[in-house]
Amino acid sequence: MASLALHEEHQYLDLIREILDHGERRPDRTGTGTLSIFAPRPLKFKLNDNGRPILPLLTTKRVFTRAIIAELLWFIQGNTSSLALSEAGVKIWDGNGSREFLDSRGLTHREVGDLGPVYGFQWRHFGAEYKDASTDYTGQGVDQLADIIHKLRTDPYDRRMILTAWNPRDLSIMALPPCHMFAQFYVSFPGQAREGSSESKPKGHLHCQLYQRSCDMGLGVPFNIASYALLCHMLAHVCDLIPGSLTHVMGDAHIYLDHIDALRTQLEREPRPFPELEIKRDKGGSIDGWKLEDFEIKGYDPHKSIAMKMSV
Repeated sequence: MASLALHEEHQYLDLIREILDHGERRPDRTGTGTLSIFAPRPLKFKLNDNGRPILPLLTTKRVFTRAIIAELLWFIQGNTSSLALSEAGVKIWDGNGSREFLDSRGLTHREVGDLGPVYGFQWRHFGAEYKDASTDYTGQGVDQLADIIHKLRTDPYDRRMILTAWNPRDLSIMALPPCHMFAQFYVSFPGQAREGSSESKPKGHLHCQLYQRSCDMGLGVPFNIASYALLCHMLAHVCDLIPGSLTHVMGDAHIYLDHIDALRTQLEREPRPFPELEIKRDKGGSIDGWKLEDFEIKGYDPHKSIAMKMSV
């Protein structure tokens, strides 16, 4: 275990300090106002520690882990209705699915909760023609997740294991264009035997690099770190690989002005060890059909929650 003085969470806290000290004051879509910097140094998190699977959940405030898991499973389902999450007690998309917000986007024909072809639709049906949240899109478009899993299993050296939610054709009919928009996966083979050796090939380690164009450092980024780390763990589990690392590359990294005091409070806290993740499913199988109870997060002992308002 690395010493707490070198805790990976300090990368996040140091970036918060940098934005508070040097960020540019900028207007934004929500009207709240931000402090922002562009293209900061990427954050990098280990997803295992000597074989122990790690989930980088921030500890300087409590992160709503059930919402992270529920939202990720919602993406993987290809679901585009916020009502499904809301009914499960996860309200993070309610504002963007409201009648008022949809109307403000010119989506007056949409039913409440119908977010349009957002993340999950692009992940599982890229290029399909979007009608509404209740349509069955089975077999339509490109299933990017299935393609990545096939490549991980059959050609782990492939350089085209890409997951993109950014579809320019569909941006105008989304309730909200994707913030976390692009991920690339890479399998490494640490200690691989040299060519000609009789030693067996070591098991691959799966790495993910995420590019996020718009980064709400107070509320969104802690979710995004944990969500893509969890996705990497799931893909590794399905493909019988070892979770490796998550690299988080950011574009516009910003702090909303009404989050400043809360984040200053968070900066006074010392990080605690990241928790361990146990997946309670047999290795292999499908990326589909997972449930909340398939995950157990062990040893998560964060500081108490800090309230921050979500800007819509």
